[in-house]
Amino acid sequence: MSYIDRRDDMVAESAVVNPVVDYHDRVRWGPIIAGIVIAIATQLILSALGAAIGFSARAANGWAVGIWAIVSLLISLFLGGWVMARTCGPMNSKTALLNGAILWATTLAVSSWLLASGVTGAFGAVAANAGEVLNQVQQPGGVELPNQAPNINEAQVAANAARASWSFIIGSLLGLAAAMIGASVGARKPRRHTA
Repeated sequence: MSYIDRRDDMVAESAVVNPVVDYHDRVRWGPIIAGIVIAIATQLILSALGAAIGFSARAANGWAVGIWAIVSLLISLFLGGWVMARTCGPMNSKTALLNGAILWATTLAVSSWLLASGVTGAFGAVAANAGEVLNQVQQPGGVELPNQAPNINEAQVAANAARASWSFIIGSLLGLAAAMIGASVGARKPRRHTA
């Protein structure tokens, strides 16, 4: 407040304060979808980069592939969370974290659906071609396939499945953290305007 002295009277002038407008809803789907698109596109590009480097080196190490998959996932979810927050209006940190978690969950669901669709499509093609091969094998004079079936150890299969499950859980939780950190870093804070 400022005071003006006029004829021995004190007159107070009040400052005009514009209130901060807060969203009535906390979830902003437009920015979340933008973040998902960026996250999936970044993941695809980083996966292609990892594959190109791996095929160029011709020494594909399982650990290196796994580490690159997790690193590229973290980068893509961080970037998706950041883009989501930057395309949104000003928000507080709790809203940014909430939108980042929703981005992560939606990206996980969409990616799982895309993977399942691709895998079932690939299995469908393999099954169709396997039927042709079996028909040729059963016919006289058909193709002879060598019997080189690997010896399957059930304990090893269970150990590999457990390792894959734990890797998925840890990678997913790290992805959640990356998306939320990206959203928090990218969030624009509400500003109070005074005139």
